[in-house]
Amino acid sequence: MSNELPVINLMGPTASGKTALACELYEHGGFELISVDSALVYRDMDIGTAKPSKAEQEAYPHHLIDIISPLEVYSAAEFVEDACCLIDEIHARGKTPILVGGTMLYFKALLEGLSSNLPSADYAIRREIEAEAEKQGWESVYAELCRVDLLAGQKFKVSDRQRIIRALEVYRITGQPITQLQAEQPKNVPYRYKFENYALIPDRAELHQRIEQRLEKMWEIGFLSEVESLIEKYDLDENFSSMRAVGYRQALNFLLKCDNNHVNMEEMKDKALFATRQLAKRQYTWLRSLKEIHKIQTYLTIKNAQEDLLNYYV
Repeated sequence: MSNELPVINLMGPTASGKTALACELYEHGGFELISVDSALVYRDMDIGTAKPSKAEQEAYPHHLIDIISPLEVYSAAEFVEDACCLIDEIHARGKTPILVGGTMLYFKALLEGLSSNLPSADYAIRREIEAEAEKQGWESVYAELCRVDLLAGQKFKVSDRQRIIRALEVYRITGQPITQLQAEQPKNVPYRYKFENYALIPDRAELHQRIEQRLEKMWEIGFLSEVESLIEKYDLDENFSSMRAVGYRQALNFLLKCDNNHVNMEEMKDKALFATRQLAKRQYTWLRSLKEIHKIQTYLTIKNAQEDLLNYYV
């Protein structure tokens, strides 16, 4: 097998148009699509994830969509393992894989590898840390991180809650700073691939408008009913990873409080909009950090990206 198998990575913040671009490429033949989205892996979570419809998936099949239930967890390590298997299978069929999505941790793991032998998630410890944050405030939890892992404290901000939880979780399990373990442990990098990295990065004002339009459409076509159905079918609460997805967390909290008056519904919608914009902001930050290490061609508009990629690959 050649150690220069081409892989197209198509990145971008939520609502940037990257899926439409990937489908445009797919139409020209010679490609298969792999989803790089930590929310699209869940079955029955369709509206809030902006998942391609059944008809769209039939026309443009995506790997790694609808592969687990909302009760399960899907790690970056599992993504890398699954994606590498799919990449090899796609090349064996004589086609080129396009990895498209906005979960930058997955892209980073694929491009740079993962530290091996770090402990698996311990949800009892995670709930313990979250309870401490609720009682004492995230500033106190962040201060604890700085005491036990100064380097992690320098890298993270108080708002990086999931990263803080993971760092403290690893420290409480191993007694060692996560940054030390990451520096000492070998990386599992798939060297046999030649990654071609592209990113759609629209103007922020335009992106915010698209996000608002997408959320309005979600509410119109029944997002709240979808979350109600998920709660009933799976008995979900805020402790499940699936319900930490943007939009779902806000809708879940709203429904579980059973305080469904119009004012609170508007507040919930505003919180979901704010959270989605914050997600896009984090995705921009991830892209900037990835670009410092890897060659990434960026585009402001879908049209420019279409012209460039079609000219290069078709």
